[in-house]
Amino acid sequence: MKTIRVRYFAMFRENAGIDEETLTIEVSTATDVFEATRGRHGSSEPVGHCKVAINDEMSDWQADISDGDTVLLFPPVAGG
Repeated sequence: MKTIRVRYFAMFRENAGIDEETLTIEVSTATDVFEATRGRHGSSEPVGHCKVAINDEMSDWQADISDGDTVLLFPPVAGG
């Protein structure tokens, strides 16, 4: 088990109803965190459409998660 902080942005924050939370969960990768919190952030988007940062650095979805990490989840961004 790892204790991590998850921070939600934009629609993820709105759906979760919170900016961040601390979780003690069994995860290995950023994808695992996304899947474990999917119900809370209400995403129907595939993980590849969203962005992730670990400890304030943009990261790959297959990046390893360590105990004490902060994972930031960003929904897809539309722009023109």
